[in-house]
Amino acid sequence: MTDTPSPTLARFRMILWGLVIVAALGATALFVFRPPANPLGVTDMPFALETTTGETFTEASFKGTPSLVFFGYTFCPDVCPTTLTETVAWKQQLGLSNDELRTIFITVDPERDTKEVLADYLGGFDPQVIGLVGTPEQTAAVKAAFGAMSQKVDSGDEFYLVNHTASVFLVNRDGSFEGTIAYGEAKDTAVAKIKRLIGG
Repeated sequence: MTDTPSPTLARFRMILWGLVIVAALGATALFVFRPPANPLGVTDMPFALETTTGETFTEASFKGTPSLVFFGYTFCPDVCPTTLTETVAWKQQLGLSNDELRTIFITVDPERDTKEVLADYLGGFDPQVIGLVGTPEQTAAVKAAFGAMSQKVDSGDEFYLVNHTASVFLVNRDGSFEGTIAYGEAKDTAVAKIKRLIGG
């Protein structure tokens, strides 16, 4: 004869399993979507990357124009295309040119994202987006400057994913850190933050 758990015990087990699943999902979400704990003024830590058009981009290059800065990669299934689409919409709503507000996309997947691949990808959203690529070491340096995170999810083939910080970083015209726009943040609050960034 097999013991059948009481309804109370069965319900308790279901609750426990539910908590385990929520905890697991929550840990992933915190890694992927949380804003950095202590972002620095980006001019405080040196780094050098290359634009998709071949110019060198360093911490000093942030000075002069307010910027929206985003870390991602071209194989990203949802976060990156969503955020790039949103940055285009925010600028259009405010009627801002690239001289007034830049969008800068930094790849966290230099293994696959060559300058050519990144340029083609970003061109599908807005050819004015500045794409930055670097070696793994250069990529680590710029992530450290922003307090950003990324981690490859190794699938054993070329179709791997990369977990990464999904916030948009707001950088003032003097190169200092202004704040972040969280992934999925309401359009009205995102636009309000951008207006403060550009002094509007």
